[in-house]
Amino acid sequence: MVPPDPMRPQNPLPVLGALVLAAIACLLAAALAVRVIETSSARTVAQQMMNSGHEWATVQTDGLQVILEGEAPSETARIEALRAAGHVVDSARVINAMQVAEREAIPAPRFSIEILRNDDGVSMMGLVPAAWDMEAAMETIEATTGVGEIVNFIESADYPVPERWDAVMNFGLMAVRELPRSKLSLAADRITVTALADSETQKSRFETDLNRAKPRGMPVTIDITAPRPVITPFTLRFVIDDDGAHFDACSAETPQGHARILAAARAAGVDSPACTLGLGSPSPRWAEAVRAGLEAVNAMGAGSVTFSDTDVSLLAGPQTTRAAFDVVSGDLKAALPSTFTLHAEMPVVVDATPSDAVIEFTAQRSTEGRVQLRGRIADERTETATESYARALFGAGLVYSAMNIDETLPEGWSLRTLAALEALSWLNDGSVTMTADEVRVSGNSGAQTAKAEIARILSDKLGDGAVFDIDVTYVKRLDETLALPTPAECVADLNSVMAANKIIFDSGSAEVSQDSARTLDDLADVLRKCDGAAMEVAGYTDSSGGEEGNLSLSQARADAVVNALIGRRVLDVALTAKGYGEADPVADNGTEEGREANRRIEFRLAGDTARAQTADETGDAPTENAPDSGAETETDEGTTE
Repeated sequence: MVPPDPMRPQNPLPVLGALVLAAIACLLAAALAVRVIETSSARTVAQQMMNSGHEWATVQTDGLQVILEGEAPSETARIEALRAAGHVVDSARVINAMQVAEREAIPAPRFSIEILRNDDGVSMMGLVPAAWDMEAAMETIEATTGVGEIVNFIESADYPVPERWDAVMNFGLMAVRELPRSKLSLAADRITVTALADSETQKSRFETDLNRAKPRGMPVTIDITAPRPVITPFTLRFVIDDDGAHFDACSAETPQGHARILAAARAAGVDSPACTLGLGSPSPRWAEAVRAGLEAVNAMGAGSVTFSDTDVSLLAGPQTTRAAFDVVSGDLKAALPSTFTLHAEMPVVVDATPSDAVIEFTAQRSTEGRVQLRGRIADERTETATESYARALFGAGLVYSAMNIDETLPEGWSLRTLAALEALSWLNDGSVTMTADEVRVSGNSGAQTAKAEIARILSDKLGDGAVFDIDVTYVKRLDETLALPTPAECVADLNSVMAANKIIFDSGSAEVSQDSARTLDDLADVLRKCDGAAMEVAGYTDSSGGEEGNLSLSQARADAVVNALIGRRVLDVALTAKGYGEADPVADNGTEEGREANRRIEFRLAGDTARAQTADETGDAPTENAPDSGAETETDEGTTE
């Protein structure tokens, strides 16, 4: 047998077959390995997404690549999902196929301004709409306040101007002009005003002006404080007489003392005591002394106690016995602090004498401001001085003098006369009557502090033990600080309310719809400033239905409006209701628009009978069957309070 020749080529097929089989085996093994890795990676990354709070993400694999899909709520969430996947697989294998959800439109910021004004000038800070003319506002502030350069820390943002922004800013410009020491916080949904006033009178004027100018329907907080007044002399007068227990004047030195005095007054029978918190108390034990004085008068059941600084005058009532008075005055003397001096007097019983024998001086002031001086005066020089003082107080052309000289008058009569005139100056109308034993002041005043000021004058000028009686009524319509509107201005204000919103009634009913509650509130706000006015509320219908039925319906609706206003505590205005039915139409009853215009409530001053007479003469009395009935007022008529 011949051995194979090593140099001779061999058959390659078996070798090639083995190599092919080996390659296929490797590929299968690799494919299986990749599949295992894909499955494992997908499972591991999906679990990581669940654990890290990214349930929204889905996991796909492509070989060794891990593909993250889904809609991320934000860019931050997308990045956090990529990081979480990178913790369990090689981050190079992670493919980002995630989308980010569209962002919601960024809401507009809350626009607001704070304006600070003091003696040093004006500063402004806040955020305003870019479309608002800030430069014009600053020029207005400079022109109306007279300040120099305004410190401006205002930024702007390009967003729409909020509704009512202009109305708020106009109010703010008015307020910063009127209030020299103030802080204004202005926003489209709220206004806050904080300010200082020089006096209670100025505080009242500021509040009145701001309330009249504030935007309707806007929440406005007004906080104006005034410094405590300096009271000289520090005066308190407490009386129990036929009208009950009351203060003619009351002063308190501290909030704690104020509370103690009011508590003592309630215990003595004063229903709603009021006391001025002021400066100038002559003693830190003022409230203690006052409480003892009130308790003394209450123990007698009638009489008065007057404090003028540390001088105390106790006057018994006309029915107080000497024994009872001695006990009360003794207890009061023991209770008063050592710095207080007590003057205690029983009432003087005067024998009846002819009226022409009574020594008297009177000063009367009419509602027109004219003053008459009558009665006894000491001498010509005093007469001239009294007339000159009266002309200085009331006006040279308003004083009429008819005094008689009596050289036998008691000592101090001239000083008492001047005090009487000063007391009269606090009255809008009234009189002061002075005798040798007493001074009586009565009348009306537009100053809330009139009684206290008169008591302070008489206590100071007449001296210890002075007897005086004060019967002064505060009349709101006379108060100049309130700047109350005239009846004609009330008409105009009410017309503006009625022009904006009608009073709605349910169909065929006299019941005011709830939709008109706001209108009634606005009308009541106007009427509360029309103190003492007399108003007629007139009801009208259209010509639909029966004449008698319309007349009744219009009367019932007018009554309902009056009752609704009274229910809103409109108590100082005389309101009368009258129904005119279908009379005096203001539009054509042949059209729906005309009938709706004729279904109305009108307000007018009582006595304004021009239209009422027209209605009575026509004899018309329309009825109203439409679903709505309201209040519509023409520019020349209509008022409500």
